[in-house]
Amino acid sequence: MAQGVFVICEQQDGAFRKISYEAVSEGRRQADSLNTDLTALVLGGGVTEMAADLEKFGPDKILVADDPALTDYSTEAYTTVCTHAIKSRDPMVIITGASTQGKDLSARLAARLDAGLAMDCVAIRIENDQLIYTRPMFGGKILAEINIIGTPHIVAIRSNVMAITESSMTCTIDQLDIQVDEPKTKVIDKKLESGDKVELTEADVIVSGGRGTGGDYGAIEELAALLNGAVGASRSAVDEGWRPHSDQVGQTGKVVSPNLYVACGISGAIQHLAGMSTSKNIVAINKDSEAPIFSKADFGVAGDLFEVIPEIIKEVKKIKE
Repeated sequence: MAQGVFVICEQQDGAFRKISYEAVSEGRRQADSLNTDLTALVLGGGVTEMAADLEKFGPDKILVADDPALTDYSTEAYTTVCTHAIKSRDPMVIITGASTQGKDLSARLAARLDAGLAMDCVAIRIENDQLIYTRPMFGGKILAEINIIGTPHIVAIRSNVMAITESSMTCTIDQLDIQVDEPKTKVIDKKLESGDKVELTEADVIVSGGRGTGGDYGAIEELAALLNGAVGASRSAVDEGWRPHSDQVGQTGKVVSPNLYVACGISGAIQHLAGMSTSKNIVAINKDSEAPIFSKADFGVAGDLFEVIPEIIKEVKKIKE
């Protein structure tokens, strides 16, 4: 009988992504609720030593799949290894992050394991001895509660939603005996953005600009840097070529849930709202006081962003002095 919680962790270039800590922390909470154990899986090349970083978040066991063939993410190779590890543990619940990699991998695993999948979840709870998964649907207009039939359940959680908590547990680390076949696809080149750039989906603060910026992101970049945040953009700004697609927030870009989201010169089209409506605090700055973005904002300023943002920057600098 399937039991236990299984978390697939994501790492990049020898460092765990923030979503991995969120997934393991949530896995610990659900394992405690189900009175069962928690297993975390780490995949990659040369990842054995870093696996111990997960111990403080509460797994009972860490499985390590360390092989040079897993250094770069490959759907084919990762799906095969994860399937082998999952079948060896027969868990009830499999948790991963709803990152680009996590979405790709979880969908493939659902097909391989003939399992139900709840994507982009913002909450997990037990009700009447059943696990209920909450996820936004229809561009964030509703929150749907999903009940998966059969096991295992696969759930991909949204970044910056589940709290990271440390837990004192006795943990063992085991190496997986794996044989990675030569994949049909391979990475031949990687072009990485600046290493000091904050990843948009993991940022606690995001300052976004839209068509109202006219392509001038100077003040937005300065404010984001002061707040140790990331710079985002609406689709119209990306379509104009003012920002790269990696900065796009929205239904056709990235879905984010920072503690603070500052929307500057963004009208608030439904496609953009779908990507940021679960932010904890939303501040809108727009000359049009009737802009739809104000209906979602916790705080709003009807004014010219080029006059408002410099004043905000001055006040932030005073606080930080």
